[in-house]
Amino acid sequence: MSNDDDNDGPKSLGELIPKLKGLPSLKKPKGPRRTLEQRLYDFAEADAGKDPSEILYQHSVLCQTCLPYRDPGTDVRLWTRKNGFVRLEVQAGRAYDSRAEDFVDVGLPFGPKPRLVLYHLNAEALRNRSPDIELEDSLTAFVKRTLGLDSHGRNIRVVKEQLARLSAADFRIGTTAEDRSITLKGSIVEGFELWTPKDERQRILWPTRVQFSKRYFESLMKHAVPLNEAAVALLAHNAMALDIYTWLAQRLHRVDAEKGAVLVPWTGLKEHFGDGYGRMDNFKRVFRLTLGQVKAVYPEAKFAVDDRGMALRHSRPPVGKRRLLDLKPE
Repeated sequence: MSNDDDNDGPKSLGELIPKLKGLPSLKKPKGPRRTLEQRLYDFAEADAGKDPSEILYQHSVLCQTCLPYRDPGTDVRLWTRKNGFVRLEVQAGRAYDSRAEDFVDVGLPFGPKPRLVLYHLNAEALRNRSPDIELEDSLTAFVKRTLGLDSHGRNIRVVKEQLARLSAADFRIGTTAEDRSITLKGSIVEGFELWTPKDERQRILWPTRVQFSKRYFESLMKHAVPLNEAAVALLAHNAMALDIYTWLAQRLHRVDAEKGAVLVPWTGLKEHFGDGYGRMDNFKRVFRLTLGQVKAVYPEAKFAVDDRGMALRHSRPPVGKRRLLDLKPE
């Protein structure tokens, strides 16, 4: 599969997908039902090459690592993932519950929702130039706009439960520099206020306000990767797709155009994105399908997939510079 066309103009999905040898073909669906394939087709036809009306952000380090795709279970309190020389360790946290008058266990964040929530929190913090984030109104609007869900009832409760898990979790990032082993540890969220309903049938705790740690916020100001919210919305129900999209968003524009493609072998791709996939052939099949969806919403991405792995080529980022916020401190 290759993508050697350097023409920066908008392209239809019919022009894009058939050229991607090794990926499943995405054809214009028939019928009235708007499936994921239909939404991806419409995006590529109508929005490829246009500036996004909204911008989300992810920290560059978290673009290189992944949270669990599925619920690891209440007994799992520690989760790790590796990508090259970077290893992420997430430890499930505890939060104070005034009803129990004690600290209670909060599970690990998993699935697409904590990823989406973090993109939103990052964007709110950067837009307001503050690590203190009031959530209720902005989060509800974001969930309705990006996930296309009713902002009331179970939908918003599930999102807020994942927010509570994300807020309580502790993160450790390990990497190497020459002959040194480096560990960075701490929380993304330094403090949070939980809403604790008196009705015992509503046991979910969720934050209505969070505060990023000073270290994370200062680092985010320097290392935020912009994401197209329209693209994120179309991938919003697929955790692997979100991880591939954010990875490509931070990686492709850093590939040296003069040195040519950078090969990521299948073993490395599985180590990064293969959470829950035992057999390599199963992972390859799902990864190729998901990569086709990501390509449809990030048409500028240039890469090739073959039996060796995935070759990355220098590409424009999904959000143009003129659409970015000025992130420098005032």
